[in-house]
Amino acid sequence: MLLQRLANRGIRLGTLFERAASRHPTNVLILDHDLDIAPGLGRRATIAEVAELVDDFAARLWAAGVRPGERVVVHKSDSFDITLLACAVARTGAVPVLLSPSLDGATVTELVTRADRPFLVTDEAKLTQELPAAVFDAARRVLLTSGTHEGATPLAAFAGAERVAPVTMPPEHPTLITHTSGTTGTPKLAVHTGRSLQARYRPQASILAPIVRKRETTALHVSFVHSRLFTALAISLLRGFPVLVLADSGPEHVADLFARLRPGILEAHPNSFMEWEELADDPRRPLANVKLFSSTFDAIHPRTVHRLLHATRRRAPLFGQLYGQSEIGPAVVRAFTRRRTLSDDGRCVGMPFPGMTDARVVSRDGNPPSEENPGYIEVRSDGRIVTYLGERQRYDQQVSEGGWWRMGDVGYRTKWGCIHLLDREVDLIEGFGSTLAAEDHLIGRLGQLAEVIVVRGADGTAVPVVCTKGDEPLDLAAWDAAAAALAPMARPVQWRLEELPQTATTKIKRLELARLLASGSGPAATEAGPAAMGGGSAVKDDGRAATEAGPAATDGGVGTPEQAA
Repeated sequence: MLLQRLANRGIRLGTLFERAASRHPTNVLILDHDLDIAPGLGRRATIAEVAELVDDFAARLWAAGVRPGERVVVHKSDSFDITLLACAVARTGAVPVLLSPSLDGATVTELVTRADRPFLVTDEAKLTQELPAAVFDAARRVLLTSGTHEGATPLAAFAGAERVAPVTMPPEHPTLITHTSGTTGTPKLAVHTGRSLQARYRPQASILAPIVRKRETTALHVSFVHSRLFTALAISLLRGFPVLVLADSGPEHVADLFARLRPGILEAHPNSFMEWEELADDPRRPLANVKLFSSTFDAIHPRTVHRLLHATRRRAPLFGQLYGQSEIGPAVVRAFTRRRTLSDDGRCVGMPFPGMTDARVVSRDGNPPSEENPGYIEVRSDGRIVTYLGERQRYDQQVSEGGWWRMGDVGYRTKWGCIHLLDREVDLIEGFGSTLAAEDHLIGRLGQLAEVIVVRGADGTAVPVVCTKGDEPLDLAAWDAAAAALAPMARPVQWRLEELPQTATTKIKRLELARLLASGSGPAATEAGPAAMGGGSAVKDDGRAATEAGPAATDGGVGTPEQAA
């Protein structure tokens, strides 16, 4: 952590684009969508033009009454202007609170209330379609990025406001508030300081420098409300790398853009990379120029790494896997080359950053942690948030003596120092082994699978939920052959990928999925009848749709949620 602290003056989000423009004024930002706050800007702009936009909206926010130290919640329709508005808020010395567009209205209102009478920046669509009227009582003032609504003030009303000098807050002062994924309940509000975000920037920038020596186009598909996006932008913009920002992760759309722009660096969440596996088969070779793939905060399936690395023509491409958390930033890193095979252990997430982060595994029962008896994974980094807003007690419960942060995962550490992640604490299925390792095994052996999630059923058994490419019926013979090497599981339940409950970063909400299975309240049944509960058909071994749930489940078919539970 010493190397995170030396000359750490904070990340200074409010002047990020301004500083990048002063170094590389003709560098460009490319978007795959129009900005709600500046539709006339187009989808390609110089960094100097973007810096001007941030300055403009900082002046508008100041004219609307925003002042240093105050909180400004940004919750609007999905667009990169969420990130730009956060920088504009920070430029005034206020603290942006970013809430995902995918959060439901009740949760947003609860989080706005927790922010203690903040300004709320939103849009007409959110106010008329999703947010309850109570949100007006929870906010000091409601500002609109687009449209009109009674009781709210459009930011357009402050166009031409006098520019104000950027306010640089002390590095130990809160500079950004994001929310946790909410995979285990209502999201928590994570408070980042300028110093903690800079501490996250350092290890990532240090490992990128020797890998990518020349100017490369960076393509980013990261949630616009995620803290990772700000450090990723800083790394690329301050080096003068052109940046492509994606809102749409659809493979066809992405392939068209990549075939034209030929990015050299890709940064995305693991599920997005899984979705892009099919780009490896595109005759235009949209991934041919990629030097570095970077996956954020979660382990990734070996099959995905293997497919993507073999889709590039660069001489020595790397796949960088960062293991961390919204609250701590990246803490452990592992790099993969083309030499990685499908049989490699996907549970090894790597080692800490030397001189910057540390990791350990603590026993759960007094016995040494091992693959058979995993312990609690804890990490230490100056990138750790300083509190959960309004929930200090929950924060303190996560931190142990010495500044160790409990990740909520279980695993073990090898004699070489590698951290192996086996499961989330709350997802453990006693006697089954690692659900994540089982998923790696199944994904690696069944090319038909787009996703598989193993959750605990109501009776404690392991229940696999599968999604297939093109929603084709699951090949049960292939499934049985692949599953034979694993501990006993219930028959697989087939859903469509878009029906799985997901977070803003496309992680599957496993507890929510298990609850839906147990209650039978998943997606509505299809024409196949009750057997199709969950959006997929209960199929017999010959692949035909079953008309009754019972025969499908007892004849080797794909079960329904009720049967699985």
